[in-house]
Amino acid sequence: MPPDAPAARLAATGGIRPLPVVLAEGLIVAAVVGWWAVARDLSDAVMPGPWTVAVTTAELFTEPDQLAHTLTSMLRVVISVIAAVLLGTLLAFLPRRCPALDVIVYGRIQPFLNAFPSVGWAIVASIWFGPSHETIIFVEVAILTPFCLVNVAQGLRELDAEAMEMARSFTRTRRRVFFLVTIPLLMPYIVAALRIAYGVGWKIALVAELFGTESGLGFLMLRAQTLSDAATVFAACFAVVILFIAGEKLVIDPLARRVRYN
Repeated sequence: MPPDAPAARLAATGGIRPLPVVLAEGLIVAAVVGWWAVARDLSDAVMPGPWTVAVTTAELFTEPDQLAHTLTSMLRVVISVIAAVLLGTLLAFLPRRCPALDVIVYGRIQPFLNAFPSVGWAIVASIWFGPSHETIIFVEVAILTPFCLVNVAQGLRELDAEAMEMARSFTRTRRRVFFLVTIPLLMPYIVAALRIAYGVGWKIALVAELFGTESGLGFLMLRAQTLSDAATVFAACFAVVILFIAGEKLVIDPLARRVRYN
């Protein structure tokens, strides 16, 4: 047995933490300590300490009024991501069913959605819908759709032609080919689109909520700015980080593993 086998076995079972993990955890500890050292000599209105921010962050998940804002933002992001994935997938399939639409989708719609400024969508939506849930969802879907369109379109270009031909040789029913072959082959690209949309969606949500609503984490940040409440601003940002990591680890990663091994 090699002399380093026991150490490798311990590392595999969690007895020894890999060096990169130790360095990563150490970096976090160092950052918190440095944050605490800087915040000691500053007002909470400018730089609140780690403990103050931690307590405020916890309140966003425990206090009923604050929790309502957190859940509102989360619900908007989830709805927007699902809608953007569905819309992007639909747009990607249109040229496949009707080649004449290729120029319209990829030559007109996609460049327009990619180039239109995010702030422009937020302002226009606030004019059209006023402060409402529809404003935030509209802004997020408009910005996220091109990300999803690009991913699904790439998947369609890389579909296994032999697998598709074999599927059509077994059945002439397009619906069966679509649901039993095309969609399973596209799932890795759809999951990739979902992952990108979920990450970007949280960043868009806060900006959109600054302009077009009276609820959500973005609204709390805007209110905190007027009150010089830096702790709430930091807490809202950390709440987004927590929700993003939770969604990725609990939903997207398991879905990606299931798609990969099926």
